[in-house]
Amino acid sequence: MNENLPPCPQCSSAYTYEMGALLVCPECGHEWPAASDTAAEAAASGEKVIKDSVGNVLADGDTVTVVKTLKVKGSPSGIKAGTKVRNIRLVDGVDGHDIDCKVDGFGPMQLKSSVVKKA
Repeated sequence: MNENLPPCPQCSSAYTYEMGALLVCPECGHEWPAASDTAAEAAASGEKVIKDSVGNVLADGDTVTVVKTLKVKGSPSGIKAGTKVRNIRLVDGVDGHDIDCKVDGFGPMQLKSSVVKKA
């Protein structure tokens, strides 16, 4: 048992071990990526870590790509998948909307981190 490794998120076993870039639980067989240094530092300092749809840690000023077409109230089209959004700002938004940004053709709005991917 390594005291520096987190317990298994699935079964809470304390006997996790590292295998390359993954952490593995010998009791239930669950594998998950080891936390990156920036995510671990932010978690240790009490900051909220915001991740995109594939698990990359987001930061203020990043450029992201929308991964699925989004409906926008009052707009006939919406934001299409593949649209790049530059210079995002992370906020503690309402109802899971944790990215504040300006989308070309739509103006300022908030997006959920679960519908974007870091570019």
